Amino acid sequence: MARRTKPRYIFITGGVVSSLGKGLASAALGALLQARGYKVRLRKLDPYLNVDPGTMSPYQHGECYVTDDGAETDLDLGHYERFTGVSAHQSDNITTGRIYSNIIEKERRGDYLGATVQVIPHVTDELKNFVLSDAGENVDFVLCEVGGTVGDIEGLPFFEALRQLGQELGRAQVLFMHVTLLPYIAAAGEVKTKPTQHSVKELRSIGIQPDILLCRADREISKGDIRKIALFCNVRESAVIQGLDARSIYDVPLAYHAEGLDREVLFHFNMETRKRINLRRWRAISETLHNPDGEVNIAVVGKYTVLPDAYKSITEALVHGGIANKVKVNIKWVESEEFSKDGSGILTGMDGILVPGGFGERGSEGKIQAVTYARENNVPYFGICFGMQMAVIEAARNLAGIDAASSTEFGLTDEPIVGLMTEWLKGNEKLTRDESTDLGGTMRLGAYPAVLNKESLVAKLYGQTIIEERHRHRFEVNNAYIDRLEDVGVKFSGMSPDGVLPEIVEIPDHPWFIGVQYHPELKSRPFAPHPLFAGFVAAALNQSRLV
Repeated sequence: MARRTKPRYIFITGGVVSSLGKGLASAALGALLQARGYKVRLRKLDPYLNVDPGTMSPYQHGECYVTDDGAETDLDLGHYERFTGVSAHQSDNITTGRIYSNIIEKERRGDYLGATVQVIPHVTDELKNFVLSDAGENVDFVLCEVGGTVGDIEGLPFFEALRQLGQELGRAQVLFMHVTLLPYIAAAGEVKTKPTQHSVKELRSIGIQPDILLCRADREISKGDIRKIALFCNVRESAVIQGLDARSIYDVPLAYHAEGLDREVLFHFNMETRKRINLRRWRAISETLHNPDGEVNIAVVGKYTVLPDAYKSITEALVHGGIANKVKVNIKWVESEEFSKDGSGILTGMDGILVPGGFGERGSEGKIQAVTYARENNVPYFGICFGMQMAVIEAARNLAGIDAASSTEFGLTDEPIVGLMTEWLKGNEKLTRDESTDLGGTMRLGAYPAVLNKESLVAKLYGQTIIEERHRHRFEVNNAYIDRLEDVGVKFSGMSPDGVLPEIVEIPDHPWFIGVQYHPELKSRPFAPHPLFAGFVAAALNQSRLV
Protein backbone atom coordinates (compact mmCIF):
# COMPACT_ATOMS: atom_id res chain seq x y z
CA MET A 1 0.00 0.00 0.00
CA ALA A 2 1.40 3.42 -1.01
CA ARG A 3 2.33 5.72 1.87
CA ARG A 4 0.22 8.81 2.42
CA THR A 5 1.75 12.06 3.58
CA LYS A 6 0.23 15.28 4.85
CA PRO A 7 1.81 18.14 2.86
CA ARG A 8 3.61 20.92 4.68
CA TYR A 9 2.96 24.41 3.34
CA ILE A 10 5.59 27.10 2.83
CA PHE A 11 4.21 30.56 2.05
CA ILE A 12 6.67 32.95 0.39
CA THR A 13 5.85 36.65 0.63
CA GLY A 14 7.78 39.76 -0.37
CA GLY A 15 8.39 43.17 1.13
CA VAL A 16 10.01 46.58 0.59
CA VAL A 17 10.09 46.44 -3.25
CA SER A 18 9.03 44.11 -6.03
CA SER A 19 11.40 42.10 -8.24
CA LEU A 20 13.41 40.80 -5.29
CA GLY A 21 13.45 37.27 -6.65
CA LYS A 22 10.63 35.55 -4.74
CA GLY A 23 10.05 33.26 -7.68
CA LEU A 24 13.70 32.25 -7.86
CA ALA A 25 13.83 31.82 -4.09
CA SER A 26 10.77 29.55 -4.22
CA ALA A 27 12.23 27.54 -7.09
CA ALA A 28 15.65 27.26 -5.43
CA LEU A 29 14.13 26.13 -2.14
CA GLY A 30 12.05 23.57 -4.01
CA ALA A 31 15.22 22.29 -5.67
CA LEU A 32 17.01 22.02 -2.31
CA LEU A 33 14.15 20.08 -0.73
CA GLN A 34 14.14 17.79 -3.75
CA ALA A 35 17.88 17.27 -3.34
CA ARG A 36 17.16 16.04 0.18
CA GLY A 37 14.77 13.45 -1.23
CA TYR A 38 11.45 15.21 -0.70
CA LYS A 39 8.65 15.61 -3.22
CA VAL A 40 7.58 19.19 -3.88
CA ARG A 41 4.85 21.19 -5.63
CA LEU A 42 5.02 24.93 -6.32
CA ARG A 43 2.14 27.35 -6.77
CA LYS A 44 1.72 31.06 -7.48
CA LEU A 45 -0.97 33.41 -6.18
CA ASP A 46 -1.19 36.66 -8.16
CA PRO A 47 -3.25 39.59 -6.78
CA TYR A 48 -3.88 41.34 -10.11
CA LEU A 49 -7.39 41.46 -11.54
CA ASN A 50 -6.64 39.84 -14.91
CA VAL A 51 -8.06 36.32 -15.12
CA ASP A 52 -4.67 35.12 -16.38
CA PRO A 53 -1.62 36.67 -18.11
CA GLY A 54 -2.81 35.51 -21.55
CA THR A 55 -3.95 38.96 -22.70
CA MET A 56 -1.40 41.00 -20.74
CA SER A 57 1.26 42.99 -22.55
CA PRO A 58 4.74 41.43 -22.46
CA TYR A 59 6.03 44.95 -21.79
CA GLN A 60 4.20 44.96 -18.46
CA HIS A 61 4.24 41.36 -17.36
CA GLY A 62 7.02 39.62 -19.22
CA GLU A 63 6.38 36.32 -20.93
CA CYS A 64 3.22 34.28 -20.57
CA TYR A 65 4.26 30.77 -19.53
CA VAL A 66 2.17 27.85 -20.83
CA THR A 67 1.72 24.49 -19.13
CA ASP A 68 1.10 21.09 -20.69
CA ASP A 69 -2.60 21.32 -19.89
CA GLY A 70 -2.93 24.67 -21.63
CA ALA A 71 -2.87 27.16 -18.75
CA GLU A 72 -1.52 30.64 -19.51
CA THR A 73 0.38 31.45 -16.34
CA ASP A 74 2.89 33.71 -14.64
CA LEU A 75 6.52 33.41 -15.76
CA ASP A 76 7.54 32.29 -12.25
CA LEU A 77 6.03 28.90 -13.06
CA GLY A 78 8.78 28.62 -15.64
CA HIS A 79 11.34 29.04 -12.84
CA TYR A 80 9.55 26.37 -10.83
CA GLU A 81 9.67 23.88 -13.68
CA ARG A 82 13.26 24.66 -14.68
CA PHE A 83 14.58 24.23 -11.13
CA THR A 84 12.56 21.19 -10.08
CA GLY A 85 11.53 19.45 -13.30
CA VAL A 86 8.00 19.19 -11.88
CA SER A 87 5.43 20.04 -14.54
CA ALA A 88 3.01 22.76 -13.51
CA HIS A 89 -0.75 22.59 -14.10
CA GLN A 90 -3.79 24.83 -14.39
CA SER A 91 -4.25 24.38 -10.65
CA ASP A 92 -0.86 25.93 -9.82
CA ASN A 93 -1.59 29.58 -10.69
CA ILE A 94 -4.49 31.72 -9.50
CA THR A 95 -5.27 35.42 -9.81
CA THR A 96 -7.73 37.77 -8.16
CA GLY A 97 -9.51 37.90 -11.50
CA ARG A 98 -9.96 34.13 -11.55
CA ILE A 99 -11.10 34.11 -7.90
CA TYR A 100 -13.72 36.80 -8.49
CA SER A 101 -14.83 35.15 -11.72
CA ASN A 102 -15.43 31.89 -9.84
CA ILE A 103 -17.28 33.65 -7.03
CA ILE A 104 -19.53 35.66 -9.35
CA GLU A 105 -20.35 32.50 -11.32
CA LYS A 106 -21.34 30.74 -8.09
CA GLU A 107 -23.38 33.71 -6.92
CA ARG A 108 -25.28 33.83 -10.21
CA ARG A 109 -26.02 30.11 -9.92
CA GLY A 110 -27.35 30.61 -6.41
CA ASP A 111 -24.68 28.51 -4.76
CA TYR A 112 -24.51 30.93 -1.82
CA LEU A 113 -28.25 30.56 -1.15
CA GLY A 114 -28.85 34.29 -1.08
CA ALA A 115 -26.05 35.12 1.35
CA THR A 116 -24.25 38.45 1.08
CA VAL A 117 -21.03 37.70 -0.78
CA GLN A 118 -18.03 39.27 0.94
CA VAL A 119 -14.24 39.22 0.92
CA ILE A 120 -14.37 37.29 4.19
CA PRO A 121 -15.29 34.47 4.03
CA HIS A 122 -16.04 33.99 0.35
CA VAL A 123 -12.87 35.35 -1.29
CA THR A 124 -10.59 34.00 1.42
CA ASP A 125 -12.27 30.60 1.27
CA GLU A 126 -11.71 30.42 -2.49
CA LEU A 127 -8.03 31.25 -1.93
CA LYS A 128 -7.70 28.63 0.79
CA ASN A 129 -9.35 26.03 -1.42
CA PHE A 130 -6.80 26.83 -4.13
CA VAL A 131 -3.86 26.44 -1.75
CA LEU A 132 -5.20 23.19 -0.28
CA SER A 133 -6.34 21.66 -3.58
CA ASP A 134 -4.87 18.27 -4.43
CA ALA A 135 -1.09 18.63 -4.55
CA GLY A 136 -0.51 15.17 -5.97
CA GLU A 137 0.39 11.82 -4.50
CA ASN A 138 2.86 11.80 -1.59
CA VAL A 139 3.86 15.45 -1.95
CA ASP A 140 5.88 16.50 1.11
CA PHE A 141 5.99 20.27 0.57
CA VAL A 142 3.72 22.72 -1.22
CA LEU A 143 5.47 26.06 -1.79
CA CYS A 144 3.08 28.95 -2.45
CA GLU A 145 4.46 32.29 -3.61
CA VAL A 146 2.31 35.40 -3.24
CA GLY A 147 2.89 38.00 -5.93
CA GLY A 148 3.34 41.67 -5.16
CA THR A 149 4.54 43.25 -1.94
CA VAL A 150 3.10 43.23 1.58
CA GLY A 151 1.10 46.42 2.06
CA ASP A 152 -0.37 46.41 -1.44
CA ILE A 153 -4.12 46.88 -1.13
CA GLU A 154 -4.92 44.23 -3.73
CA GLY A 155 -2.93 41.63 -1.80
CA LEU A 156 -4.81 41.97 1.49
CA PRO A 157 -7.30 39.12 0.86
CA PHE A 158 -4.38 36.83 -0.02
CA PHE A 159 -2.51 37.59 3.20
CA GLU A 160 -5.69 37.16 5.21
CA ALA A 161 -6.28 33.75 3.63
CA LEU A 162 -2.72 32.69 4.49
CA ARG A 163 -3.13 33.99 8.03
CA GLN A 164 -6.23 31.84 8.44
CA LEU A 165 -4.42 28.81 7.07
CA GLY A 166 -1.59 29.40 9.51
CA GLN A 167 -4.10 29.27 12.35
CA GLU A 168 -6.08 26.34 11.01
CA LEU A 169 -3.15 24.10 10.10
CA GLY A 170 -0.74 25.15 12.83
CA ARG A 171 3.02 25.67 12.94
CA ALA A 172 3.67 21.97 12.47
CA GLN A 173 2.27 22.25 8.93
CA VAL A 174 2.87 25.90 7.91
CA LEU A 175 5.98 28.07 7.51
CA PHE A 176 6.06 31.73 6.47
CA MET A 177 9.15 32.94 4.59
CA HIS A 178 9.43 36.66 3.90
CA VAL A 179 11.79 38.03 1.24
CA THR A 180 12.99 41.58 1.90
CA LEU A 181 15.64 44.06 0.76
CA LEU A 182 18.60 45.38 2.67
CA PRO A 183 19.65 48.43 0.62
CA TYR A 184 23.17 49.83 0.75
CA ILE A 185 23.25 53.60 1.14
CA ALA A 186 26.48 54.75 -0.51
CA ALA A 187 26.49 58.19 1.12
CA ALA A 188 26.36 56.60 4.57
CA GLY A 189 28.46 53.60 3.67
CA GLU A 190 25.96 51.33 5.42
CA VAL A 191 23.51 48.54 4.79
CA LYS A 192 20.16 49.63 6.19
CA THR A 193 17.90 47.22 8.09
CA LYS A 194 15.02 49.63 8.68
CA PRO A 195 13.10 48.79 5.46
CA THR A 196 13.11 45.13 6.48
CA GLN A 197 11.93 46.00 9.98
CA HIS A 198 9.04 48.04 8.59
CA SER A 199 8.12 45.33 6.10
CA VAL A 200 7.93 42.72 8.86
CA LYS A 201 5.97 45.16 11.02
CA GLU A 202 3.44 45.50 8.17
CA LEU A 203 3.22 41.73 7.86
CA ARG A 204 2.75 41.26 11.60
CA SER A 205 0.06 43.95 11.64
CA ILE A 206 -2.12 41.66 9.52
CA GLY A 207 -1.45 38.67 11.76
CA ILE A 208 1.47 36.91 10.10
CA GLN A 209 4.75 36.37 11.94
CA PRO A 210 7.48 35.29 9.48
CA ASP A 211 9.51 32.25 10.49
CA ILE A 212 12.36 32.85 8.03
CA LEU A 213 13.63 36.12 6.59
CA LEU A 214 15.47 35.94 3.28
CA CYS A 215 17.31 39.25 3.07
CA ARG A 216 18.39 40.23 -0.42
CA ALA A 217 21.56 42.33 -0.54
CA ASP A 218 24.38 43.17 -2.91
CA ARG A 219 27.08 42.67 -0.24
CA GLU A 220 27.76 40.62 2.89
CA ILE A 221 25.44 41.32 5.81
CA SER A 222 27.33 41.81 9.05
CA LYS A 223 26.71 39.67 12.14
CA GLY A 224 25.59 42.83 13.92
CA ASP A 225 22.94 43.56 11.30
CA ILE A 226 21.73 39.97 11.42
CA ARG A 227 21.38 40.19 15.20
CA LYS A 228 19.51 43.50 14.87
CA ILE A 229 17.09 42.07 12.28
CA ALA A 230 16.46 38.98 14.41
CA LEU A 231 15.82 41.09 17.51
CA PHE A 232 13.45 43.63 15.96
CA CYS A 233 11.67 41.16 13.68
CA ASN A 234 11.21 38.45 16.32
CA VAL A 235 12.97 35.61 14.48
CA ARG A 236 15.94 33.45 15.43
CA GLU A 237 19.33 34.66 14.20
CA SER A 238 19.87 31.46 12.24
CA ALA A 239 16.57 32.12 10.43
CA VAL A 240 17.86 35.42 9.02
CA ILE A 241 19.25 34.20 5.70
CA GLN A 242 21.28 36.48 3.48
CA GLY A 243 20.42 36.26 -0.20
CA LEU A 244 23.35 37.78 -2.03
CA ASP A 245 23.39 38.52 -5.75
CA ALA A 246 24.65 35.49 -7.68
CA ARG A 247 26.59 35.29 -10.95
CA SER A 248 23.92 32.99 -12.37
CA ILE A 249 20.43 32.09 -11.25
CA TYR A 250 21.60 28.47 -11.29
CA ASP A 251 24.06 29.28 -8.50
CA VAL A 252 21.17 30.25 -6.22
CA PRO A 253 20.36 26.74 -4.87
CA LEU A 254 24.00 26.25 -3.91
CA ALA A 255 24.21 29.72 -2.36
CA TYR A 256 21.03 29.35 -0.33
CA HIS A 257 22.09 25.91 0.87
CA ALA A 258 25.41 27.35 2.01
CA GLU A 259 23.45 29.97 4.00
CA GLY A 260 21.34 27.26 5.62
CA LEU A 261 17.93 27.97 4.09
CA ASP A 262 16.89 24.33 3.66
CA ARG A 263 18.24 23.47 7.12
CA GLU A 264 16.08 26.18 8.69
CA VAL A 265 13.00 24.91 6.88
CA LEU A 266 13.52 21.38 8.16
CA PHE A 267 14.27 22.68 11.66
CA HIS A 268 10.98 24.57 11.69
CA PHE A 269 9.05 21.43 10.81
CA ASN A 270 11.03 19.37 13.34
CA MET A 271 12.40 17.21 10.53
CA GLU A 272 15.83 15.60 10.31
CA THR A 273 18.29 18.36 9.41
CA ARG A 274 21.26 16.00 9.02
CA LYS A 275 19.66 14.13 6.16
CA ARG A 276 22.15 14.00 3.29
CA ILE A 277 21.64 16.31 0.35
CA ASN A 278 22.65 15.57 -3.23
CA LEU A 279 23.71 18.74 -5.04
CA ARG A 280 25.95 17.11 -7.65
CA ARG A 281 23.93 18.22 -10.64
CA TRP A 282 23.80 21.83 -9.43
CA ARG A 283 27.54 21.86 -8.85
CA ALA A 284 28.08 20.41 -12.34
CA ILE A 285 25.83 23.09 -13.88
CA SER A 286 27.66 25.85 -12.00
CA GLU A 287 31.05 24.50 -13.05
CA THR A 288 30.03 24.41 -16.71
CA LEU A 289 28.56 27.92 -16.60
CA HIS A 290 31.63 29.51 -15.04
CA ASN A 291 34.30 27.52 -16.85
CA PRO A 292 33.08 27.20 -20.47
CA ASP A 293 35.22 25.85 -23.28
CA GLY A 294 34.24 28.69 -25.62
CA GLU A 295 31.44 31.07 -26.50
CA VAL A 296 28.91 31.77 -29.24
CA ASN A 297 26.99 34.90 -30.22
CA ILE A 298 23.26 34.53 -30.80
CA ALA A 299 21.00 37.31 -32.09
CA VAL A 300 17.40 37.23 -30.89
CA VAL A 301 15.32 39.30 -33.30
CA GLY A 302 12.07 40.12 -31.52
CA LYS A 303 9.56 42.89 -30.96
CA TYR A 304 9.62 43.03 -27.15
CA THR A 305 13.39 43.12 -26.66
CA VAL A 306 13.34 46.24 -24.46
CA LEU A 307 12.12 43.90 -21.71
CA PRO A 308 14.16 40.67 -21.83
CA ASP A 309 11.71 39.03 -19.37
CA ALA A 310 9.31 38.90 -22.33
CA TYR A 311 11.59 36.13 -23.63
CA LYS A 312 12.63 34.65 -20.27
CA SER A 313 12.23 31.01 -21.28
CA ILE A 314 14.08 31.62 -24.56
CA THR A 315 16.97 33.19 -22.64
CA GLU A 316 17.18 30.28 -20.23
CA ALA A 317 16.83 27.64 -22.94
CA LEU A 318 19.78 29.22 -24.78
CA VAL A 319 21.78 29.05 -21.54
CA HIS A 320 20.81 25.38 -21.28
CA GLY A 321 21.96 24.84 -24.86
CA GLY A 322 25.26 26.38 -23.83
CA ILE A 323 25.49 24.01 -20.87
CA ALA A 324 24.90 21.05 -23.20
CA ASN A 325 27.82 22.22 -25.38
CA LYS A 326 29.98 23.58 -22.52
CA VAL A 327 30.04 27.07 -24.02
CA LYS A 328 28.89 30.52 -22.96
CA VAL A 329 26.00 31.95 -24.97
CA ASN A 330 26.14 35.71 -25.55
CA ILE A 331 22.71 37.05 -26.50
CA LYS A 332 22.36 40.16 -28.66
CA TRP A 333 18.85 41.59 -28.47
CA VAL A 334 17.71 43.03 -31.80
CA GLU A 335 14.49 45.04 -32.02
CA SER A 336 12.82 43.73 -35.18
CA GLU A 337 11.07 47.01 -35.99
CA GLU A 338 14.36 48.91 -35.86
CA PHE A 339 16.11 46.12 -37.75
CA SER A 340 13.77 46.59 -40.71
CA LYS A 341 15.04 50.19 -40.93
CA ASP A 342 18.74 49.74 -40.19
CA GLY A 343 19.48 46.74 -42.38
CA SER A 344 21.21 43.42 -41.83
CA GLY A 345 24.54 44.89 -40.73
CA ILE A 346 23.33 44.44 -37.15
CA LEU A 347 23.65 40.68 -37.62
CA THR A 348 27.23 40.70 -38.85
CA GLY A 349 29.37 38.41 -36.71
CA MET A 350 26.45 36.51 -35.24
CA ASP A 351 26.89 32.72 -34.98
CA GLY A 352 23.16 32.06 -34.90
CA ILE A 353 19.87 33.92 -35.36
CA LEU A 354 16.70 33.16 -33.42
CA VAL A 355 13.31 34.70 -34.18
CA PRO A 356 10.89 34.06 -31.29
CA GLY A 357 7.12 34.11 -31.00
CA GLY A 358 4.94 37.19 -31.04
CA PHE A 359 1.60 38.58 -32.13
CA GLY A 360 0.69 41.25 -34.63
CA GLU A 361 2.14 42.84 -37.75
CA ARG A 362 4.50 45.30 -36.05
CA GLY A 363 8.11 44.24 -36.58
CA SER A 364 7.19 41.34 -38.87
CA GLU A 365 9.10 42.68 -41.88
CA GLY A 366 12.22 43.01 -39.76
CA LYS A 367 11.86 39.38 -38.73
CA ILE A 368 11.44 38.34 -42.37
CA GLN A 369 14.62 40.26 -43.26
CA ALA A 370 16.44 38.43 -40.46
CA VAL A 371 15.30 35.12 -41.98
CA THR A 372 16.59 36.21 -45.38
CA TYR A 373 19.96 37.14 -43.89
CA ALA A 374 20.28 33.78 -42.11
CA ARG A 375 19.23 31.78 -45.17
CA GLU A 376 21.43 33.62 -47.70
CA ASN A 377 24.50 33.77 -45.45
CA ASN A 378 24.26 30.20 -44.16
CA VAL A 379 23.93 31.34 -40.54
CA PRO A 380 22.13 28.83 -38.27
CA TYR A 381 18.50 29.89 -37.94
CA PHE A 382 15.93 28.90 -35.33
CA GLY A 383 12.35 30.15 -35.79
CA ILE A 384 9.89 29.63 -32.95
CA CYS A 385 6.12 29.92 -33.48
CA PHE A 386 5.80 33.32 -35.20
CA GLY A 387 9.45 32.85 -36.20
CA MET A 388 8.51 29.71 -38.12
CA GLN A 389 5.64 31.51 -39.84
CA MET A 390 7.93 34.35 -40.92
CA ALA A 391 10.43 31.80 -42.25
CA VAL A 392 7.72 30.18 -44.37
CA ILE A 393 6.51 33.55 -45.68
CA GLU A 394 10.11 34.52 -46.50
CA ALA A 395 10.62 31.29 -48.44
CA ALA A 396 7.33 31.77 -50.27
CA ARG A 397 8.30 35.28 -51.34
CA ASN A 398 11.98 34.79 -52.16
CA LEU A 399 12.22 31.14 -53.20
CA ALA A 400 8.78 30.26 -54.55
CA GLY A 401 8.13 33.65 -56.18
CA ILE A 402 4.88 34.29 -54.31
CA ASP A 403 5.40 38.03 -53.95
CA ALA A 404 2.15 38.69 -52.10
CA ALA A 405 2.78 35.95 -49.50
CA SER A 406 1.59 37.11 -46.09
CA SER A 407 -0.43 36.21 -43.00
CA THR A 408 -4.11 36.96 -42.48
CA GLU A 409 -3.06 38.13 -39.03
CA PHE A 410 -1.87 41.26 -40.86
CA GLY A 411 -5.11 41.76 -42.82
CA LEU A 412 -6.56 40.86 -46.22
CA THR A 413 -4.19 38.99 -48.54
CA ASP A 414 -4.47 37.10 -51.81
CA GLU A 415 -1.74 34.67 -50.73
CA PRO A 416 -2.54 33.56 -47.16
CA ILE A 417 0.54 31.50 -46.33
CA VAL A 418 -0.51 31.76 -42.66
CA GLY A 419 -4.04 32.01 -41.32
CA LEU A 420 -6.48 31.02 -38.59
CA MET A 421 -6.41 27.30 -37.89
CA THR A 422 -10.21 27.06 -37.93
CA GLU A 423 -10.22 28.07 -41.58
CA TRP A 424 -7.60 25.55 -42.65
CA LEU A 425 -9.52 22.83 -40.90
CA LYS A 426 -12.56 23.85 -42.97
CA GLY A 427 -10.44 23.62 -46.10
CA ASN A 428 -10.81 27.27 -47.11
CA GLU A 429 -7.95 28.74 -49.13
CA LYS A 430 -8.47 32.44 -48.35
CA LEU A 431 -9.79 34.59 -45.57
CA THR A 432 -11.45 37.97 -45.59
CA ARG A 433 -10.34 40.75 -43.24
CA ASP A 434 -13.39 40.25 -40.99
CA GLU A 435 -12.73 36.52 -40.62
CA SER A 436 -9.05 37.05 -39.90
CA THR A 437 -9.82 39.27 -36.90
CA ASP A 438 -12.24 36.85 -35.25
CA LEU A 439 -10.01 35.82 -32.34
CA GLY A 440 -12.55 34.12 -30.13
CA GLY A 441 -11.88 30.52 -29.21
CA THR A 442 -9.14 29.95 -31.78
CA MET A 443 -6.00 29.76 -29.61
CA ARG A 444 -4.13 26.45 -29.60
CA LEU A 445 -2.77 26.07 -26.08
CA GLY A 446 -0.85 23.36 -24.28
CA ALA A 447 0.82 20.13 -25.32
CA TYR A 448 0.07 18.61 -28.74
CA PRO A 449 1.75 15.68 -30.50
CA ALA A 450 3.62 15.83 -33.79
CA VAL A 451 4.97 13.20 -36.14
CA LEU A 452 8.47 13.72 -37.54
CA ASN A 453 9.93 12.62 -40.84
CA LYS A 454 12.41 9.92 -39.81
CA GLU A 455 15.02 11.27 -42.27
CA SER A 456 14.85 14.82 -40.93
CA LEU A 457 17.31 16.75 -38.81
CA VAL A 458 14.72 17.24 -36.07
CA ALA A 459 14.16 13.48 -35.82
CA LYS A 460 17.92 13.06 -35.41
CA LEU A 461 18.02 15.76 -32.71
CA TYR A 462 15.05 14.37 -30.79
CA GLY A 463 16.12 10.76 -31.28
CA GLN A 464 12.50 9.81 -31.99
CA THR A 465 9.71 10.46 -34.47
CA ILE A 466 6.77 11.09 -32.11
CA ILE A 467 7.04 14.19 -29.91
CA GLU A 468 4.77 16.32 -27.76
CA GLU A 469 5.38 20.05 -27.35
CA ARG A 470 3.57 23.06 -25.91
CA HIS A 471 1.76 25.51 -28.16
CA ARG A 472 0.47 29.05 -27.78
CA HIS A 473 -0.74 30.56 -31.03
CA ARG A 474 -3.79 31.39 -33.04
CA PHE A 475 -2.51 31.18 -36.62
CA GLU A 476 -1.11 28.22 -38.56
CA VAL A 477 0.85 27.68 -41.77
CA ASN A 478 -1.58 26.98 -44.61
CA ASN A 479 -1.04 23.40 -45.77
CA ALA A 480 -2.37 24.31 -49.23
CA TYR A 481 1.10 25.77 -49.97
CA ILE A 482 3.17 22.78 -48.84
CA ASP A 483 3.82 21.34 -52.31
CA ARG A 484 4.93 24.67 -53.81
CA LEU A 485 7.29 25.32 -50.90
CA GLU A 486 8.75 21.83 -50.91
CA ASP A 487 9.44 22.20 -54.64
CA VAL A 488 11.91 25.02 -53.78
CA GLY A 489 13.71 23.19 -50.97
CA VAL A 490 11.64 23.84 -47.85
CA LYS A 491 10.79 20.55 -46.16
CA PHE A 492 7.87 20.11 -43.79
CA SER A 493 9.54 17.62 -41.48
CA GLY A 494 6.91 17.59 -38.74
CA MET A 495 3.12 17.47 -38.99
CA SER A 496 0.18 16.98 -36.67
CA PRO A 497 -0.78 13.28 -36.43
CA ASP A 498 -3.68 13.81 -38.84
CA GLY A 499 -1.33 15.44 -41.37
CA VAL A 500 -3.30 18.71 -41.43
CA LEU A 501 -1.21 21.17 -39.42
CA PRO A 502 2.46 21.85 -40.24
CA GLU A 503 4.57 21.73 -37.07
CA ILE A 504 8.18 21.93 -38.30
CA VAL A 505 9.99 23.20 -41.40
CA GLU A 506 13.62 22.71 -42.41
CA ILE A 507 15.90 23.69 -45.24
CA PRO A 508 18.08 20.57 -45.65
CA ASP A 509 20.82 22.19 -47.76
CA HIS A 510 21.38 24.88 -45.11
CA PRO A 511 23.87 24.32 -42.24
CA TRP A 512 21.02 24.50 -39.67
CA PHE A 513 17.64 25.98 -40.51
CA ILE A 514 14.65 24.90 -38.43
CA GLY A 515 11.31 26.53 -37.71
CA VAL A 516 8.81 25.09 -35.23
CA GLN A 517 5.21 26.07 -34.61
CA TYR A 518 5.41 25.26 -30.90
CA HIS A 519 7.50 26.63 -28.00
CA PRO A 520 10.33 24.19 -27.19
CA GLU A 521 11.87 26.66 -24.74
CA LEU A 522 9.07 25.89 -22.27
CA LYS A 523 10.32 22.33 -21.73
CA SER A 524 14.04 23.05 -21.46
CA ARG A 525 15.80 22.49 -18.13
CA PRO A 526 19.40 23.24 -17.05
CA PHE A 527 19.90 19.57 -16.22
CA ALA A 528 17.98 18.43 -19.34
CA PRO A 529 18.54 20.98 -22.16
CA HIS A 530 15.97 20.83 -24.94
CA PRO A 531 17.45 18.93 -27.91
CA LEU A 532 16.60 21.71 -30.39
CA PHE A 533 18.37 24.35 -28.31
CA ALA A 534 21.32 22.04 -27.74
CA GLY A 535 21.46 21.42 -31.49
CA PHE A 536 21.10 25.11 -32.35
CA VAL A 537 23.95 26.14 -30.02
CA ALA A 538 26.09 23.29 -31.41
CA ALA A 539 25.47 24.60 -34.94
CA ALA A 540 26.31 28.14 -33.79
CA LEU A 541 29.54 26.81 -32.30
CA ASN A 542 30.44 25.23 -35.63
CA GLN A 543 29.62 28.53 -37.33
CA SER A 544 31.93 30.43 -34.97
CA ARG A 545 34.78 28.13 -35.92
CA LEU A 546 34.24 28.85 -39.61
CA VAL A 547 34.56 32.61 -39.21
